[in-house]
Amino acid sequence: MTEQETLIPKHGGYRKLKSFQVAQLVYDVTVRFCDKYISKRSRTHDQMVQAARSGVQNIAEGSQASATLKKMELKLTQVARASLEELKLDYEDFLRQRGLAQWQRENPLRQALIDRRCETADEVARWVVAVSRSGGPSGQSGQGGQVSEASTVSTMSTKSTELYPELSANAALTLLAVACSLLDRQVARLAADFENEGGFTERLYRVRTAKRRTQR
Repeated sequence: MTEQETLIPKHGGYRKLKSFQVAQLVYDVTVRFCDKYISKRSRTHDQMVQAARSGVQNIAEGSQASATLKKMELKLTQVARASLEELKLDYEDFLRQRGLAQWQRENPLRQALIDRRCETADEVARWVVAVSRSGGPSGQSGQGGQVSEASTVSTMSTKSTELYPELSANAALTLLAVACSLLDRQVARLAADFENEGGFTERLYRVRTAKRRTQR
């Protein structure tokens, strides 16, 4: 391993981070949600889209800066987490102000969406449509004592189209919960790494010290 490779480790691989992938999905879903349910003349529209975008951009920027600015990576990852928390409050406000139900943690639809592992906004949209039609994504009833998606939805509304805003907002909140959980773990890991290994200055000192030893 060369001195340069040791001093400047590999960095910028944010596209492989699960937190980035889920945050990007949240951004795509939020753009669609806002265009459909939030007036473009409303400040809330722009604020929600920008908060979602901030989550994605700060994860990427932090990863790119990680080679020489560990403190910056930690700070930007925390900014991403804060942006997604702000977005989560906007979705909760949307539901509350319209008298729509917010899914509780034990709601089986939350886990059903997580288990689906959607990768695109199209997949999330298809899931919402399928659930709203009371058939559920699989069209099967629950087994093993679990409540089926179909039976859960049937208690919410008699018209499937009326469920779209509620389902869409809750789907976004579910994805946000996943993204925030991933970022919490990421922040904890970055903080521990920084505490144990330091940043670029400490790495530079170690590299120089090792270099001098090999030259003696």
